[in-house]
Amino acid sequence: MYIESIELLNFRNYSELSLQLDQGTNIIYGNNAQGKTNILEAIYVCGTTKSHRGSKDRELLRFGEEEAHIRMFVRRQQVPYKIDMHLKKNKSKGIAINGIPIRKASELFGIVNIIFFSPEDLNIIKNGPAERRRFLDLELCQLHQYYLAELIQYNKVVTQRNKLLKEIGFSPELMCTLDVWDEQMISYGTRIIRERASFVEQLGRIIKEIHSGLTGGREEIELLYDPNVAAEEFAEQLARDREKDLKFKLSGVGPHRDDLCILVNGVDIRRFGSQGQQRTAALSMKLSEIYLVKQMIRDTPVLLLDDVLSELDSSRQNYLLQSIHDIQTLITCTGLDDFVNNQFSMNRVFEVVNGTVSKNN
Repeated sequence: MYIESIELLNFRNYSELSLQLDQGTNIIYGNNAQGKTNILEAIYVCGTTKSHRGSKDRELLRFGEEEAHIRMFVRRQQVPYKIDMHLKKNKSKGIAINGIPIRKASELFGIVNIIFFSPEDLNIIKNGPAERRRFLDLELCQLHQYYLAELIQYNKVVTQRNKLLKEIGFSPELMCTLDVWDEQMISYGTRIIRERASFVEQLGRIIKEIHSGLTGGREEIELLYDPNVAAEEFAEQLARDREKDLKFKLSGVGPHRDDLCILVNGVDIRRFGSQGQQRTAALSMKLSEIYLVKQMIRDTPVLLLDDVLSELDSSRQNYLLQSIHDIQTLITCTGLDDFVNNQFSMNRVFEVVNGTVSKNN
């Protein structure tokens, strides 16, 4: 699959933009704060409905505007798709595929699979569990349409249950309604736990070879899903912790507290790894994600690299770029020296200056 073109209207710092992309490597370069990342963000939003930054729709609009538009033309296994996204300041976004409006965001998934890699991802190992859960969820939502629906419903149930736990302190008669929320929480949560476990197992098999190649065979990596509670024990544990939840007015058990354990040579590098080990492991995870998506969808994803090369040494730059030679890639950077010096392929080059994009070749 690949993106043929993208058009923006009143998105971030772009009043209007139209880019024709190459199926190979697209370089978007320029000084910082010119709008390079905004182009990648628009692509990610149009393919997934979400900003990789976690931004709300109103934050994506050009200053002073009430709405914005993104249009993206995608070709998947020679089948063309047109995705239109209408972002509004105070209303829900509107999405149409080939001119036909869709009701659920999940209907968009499966048209284009996008993997986003930014410098922040290099900190995924040392940051908190929420970052690692987000890593799992972002890819699972693209791979399985039903997973997004399950995750949305689960999060809503947890929010409502937490609200009820607080209200029971003032209105004890509401206690009888807690069972209803518990049942829904167990139903959605159990499926999420099982999907995450399967994904991590598959990713773990792929990452071993990649990480060995990145470290010259010096390190052996292992990914372990670290669930807050096992799927088959969720119902029992939730019942056992009910008094504690009522005391603290918070749901303390469930997949909203899951984590991912990364072992290098048997050591948990979340706690005891060096910064170099953590960054290499993060790179291995992203590369493994690419290979896993290839296997599952029998096609290549689109890769967005946001100023990542400047964060890597030359050997890791080489490994990364050699690993993605057959994938449509959009790379943002501040200069072209690394590509020229290492004779890396540049199929199409764009320069960004203060929200204006010009094609260099």
